[in-house]
Amino acid sequence: MIEPTDAVRAAVETMHLVRERCAWSRRITHRDLVPYLIEESAELIEAIETGDAAEMREELGDLLWQVLFHAEIAAGERGEAFDIDDVARGLSEKMIRRHPHVFGDAVATTPEEVLVHWNAAKAAEKSARTSVLDGVSARMPSLALAQKLLGKAASVPGTAAPATAPGAPASEDQLGEALLALVAVARAEGWDAERALRSRLRSLTDDIRAQEGRAGTV
Repeated sequence: MIEPTDAVRAAVETMHLVRERCAWSRRITHRDLVPYLIEESAELIEAIETGDAAEMREELGDLLWQVLFHAEIAAGERGEAFDIDDVARGLSEKMIRRHPHVFGDAVATTPEEVLVHWNAAKAAEKSARTSVLDGVSARMPSLALAQKLLGKAASVPGTAAPATAPGAPASEDQLGEALLALVAVARAEGWDAERALRSRLRSLTDDIRAQEGRAGTV
């Protein structure tokens, strides 16, 4: 079980002092931090997928710093201000609601049954939404967004399924159709299209570096 420690409290205090005493940090806004959040998230994903535990620990720390930074900025704002305690409290309350089989009387003995409880709780929380697309960010990477949208489309009767990919796309539109069809295959097989491409790109990166080493190029 994770217990609050002096190290966690020290991280919160460190963030407070940095925001208070660092000229650069004092002027930073939520929007200013977005590029760093994207970068740190990508670096954590890389550490996870390459199995680098030491790097993963460091990148989790960097991502935690982003959470603390946003909470510290919000704590100093007027109006609907919140702090890291509010963030943690809201998270705990949400997770308790979404796990009635852990914290309540509901029963779930399989992952599928767990998802039923999770989705029911989430639907109750988001009852004001009018579309299955509400809450889906268009800023997701394209392959990940395609996989997400295909999942949403499956819950809407009558939504057109992606066409079979043409053997050799002859236009950009056909290329888009082919890519979506491949993502549909990934979803049907339970694969992660975005992760699959990242993995292949890492192999290509290694190949390029190996060739550069053999050729003595930079």
